[in-house]
Amino acid sequence: MATTVGRALASSVLIGALAATGASIAASSSGPIAPGSTATMLKEAVAGKWRSAANKARDQYRHPIETLEFFGIKPDMTVIELAPGGGWYTEILAPFLYAHGHLIEAAPPPRGNGPGKFEQKLKADPAVYGHIEKVIPFAPPAQVNLGPDNSADMVLTFRNLHDWMNNSPETLDKVFKAAYAVLKPGGVFGVTEHRAKPFADAAVSSKQLHRLPEDYVIELGLKAGFRLAGVSEINSNPKDPEDVNVHRLPPDLVGPDSEHAKMKAIGESDRMTLKFVKPARAAE
Repeated sequence: MATTVGRALASSVLIGALAATGASIAASSSGPIAPGSTATMLKEAVAGKWRSAANKARDQYRHPIETLEFFGIKPDMTVIELAPGGGWYTEILAPFLYAHGHLIEAAPPPRGNGPGKFEQKLKADPAVYGHIEKVIPFAPPAQVNLGPDNSADMVLTFRNLHDWMNNSPETLDKVFKAAYAVLKPGGVFGVTEHRAKPFADAAVSSKQLHRLPEDYVIELGLKAGFRLAGVSEINSNPKDPEDVNVHRLPPDLVGPDSEHAKMKAIGESDRMTLKFVKPARAAE
């Protein structure tokens, strides 16, 4: 009788241990943030301990939660981020899409034989970045292909348009066409960009100030075939006079020390936030 009770107790303990192990595995497979609503998951990703204090300090200017909600991101989407730079937004996108989505990073190929800084960042923290589907070479105008046509739900670019414009207007046009091609019908091209004064000369403002006029960007998107689904002032800054090179503003402050206090009082640049949508096939 005692043996039977002992076996039953041991079996109960074993089942409990297996259940606990299973729960632990299930929790880890969901990634660094717990599953939940889109809003909750974005908040957890933005609050993540893997983000540096310096990056978190810029949330007040870049508004990542509001921006991504405006674009309509969901945790099960296939998302392509263009030119991620140091990975400011990647730190949010990777954990948010970890469990159920697919994140593709379209980044310039590293110089030299070894991995670049961005690739090193991803490899250094697999708990956060381990489910990034792939990093593809993206260096307009030579390399602009983003993958098979009609394969992505969302393409995102943050403050990069002027760089491609500085190469040439044709290069920027190629980027818009590449985004259009890779998106599924109904897919979103989410854009934020440093804003120039309305109807400013796009080539001049891009070269001199690293800004583009909003009307120019909207026209470019429409020409590529997109529908303009939304315009937001989430990332606007009315203190910015829009006639200052963006690198003189925070966080870079490349101008003389004598102007730093004035530039800090302005804050980061005024930015447009545009949501372009690829029309459904029936509407094309």
